[in-house]
Amino acid sequence: MDWGLAQDLIAMGVTPLAVGQTSGYETWVGQPKLPPGTHNLGLRSQPNLELLSQLDPDRILITGMYAALKPKLAAVAPVTTVDVYFTPGPVWDKTVAAAKKLGRITHRPQAAQALIQRTEEAVRHAAQRLPDDVAPLLVIQFSDAQHVYVFGRGSLIGATLQRMGLTNAWQGETSRWGSAQIPLSRLASVQTGRVVVMGPIPVGLRQRLAHNRLWQSLATVRNAPVVYIPGVWSFGGLPSASRFARLVTAALRSAPASGPGWPEQTERSS
Repeated sequence: MDWGLAQDLIAMGVTPLAVGQTSGYETWVGQPKLPPGTHNLGLRSQPNLELLSQLDPDRILITGMYAALKPKLAAVAPVTTVDVYFTPGPVWDKTVAAAKKLGRITHRPQAAQALIQRTEEAVRHAAQRLPDDVAPLLVIQFSDAQHVYVFGRGSLIGATLQRMGLTNAWQGETSRWGSAQIPLSRLASVQTGRVVVMGPIPVGLRQRLAHNRLWQSLATVRNAPVVYIPGVWSFGGLPSASRFARLVTAALRSAPASGPGWPEQTERSS
């Protein structure tokens, strides 16, 4: 049911029989790709139980997010909960623990350990390639032209920043998932830092921001050129951490020293 679990499994060499909302996975998660032939179960919150029964899975994996589905799913196959955000503790440790649990479930503990090591190495390598004196980063994702998700304490994004030796500019409140959906105007409270915009971008947003005085007046937008990275599934597994580390380092290395940055830079280069 969960894209983060699917990510980890695929990265461990395990092919999921079926995943919820496969088209959404391709848009929001991206990597690793779903193997050919992976069945689409429909909505993650309302899976196609008839199809699931026909597929006759060995086991169904969920997180605490889908606990209400467990009785119905258990009528099809054994259900196991592998969780990160509904249990206490540091998000990085819980994400690693989830990968280890998936390794035990699939009888591939060595593949799980290899994934953990690859992730640690990828994050460390990305950190070593960062430019000097990177300002605190304000990582946001637009939900519409007036609202953003910002990633702070308790998020995989924030944990990855920390492991890269970077400072998270957002010190405000966050939800269970380590993010907060806030009006664009709330970003005015952050006076120091550099904005990292994470895709995907709502249709027409770039054009609207070009005429948005609030956006242009933000201190973090004026401080340094805004940088953009493609989408990362911020509630995902270890592949999301290594993908974010790689993308944010590449974006910072190629960012202009001055000027408006994203979205103008993106539009000129497209």
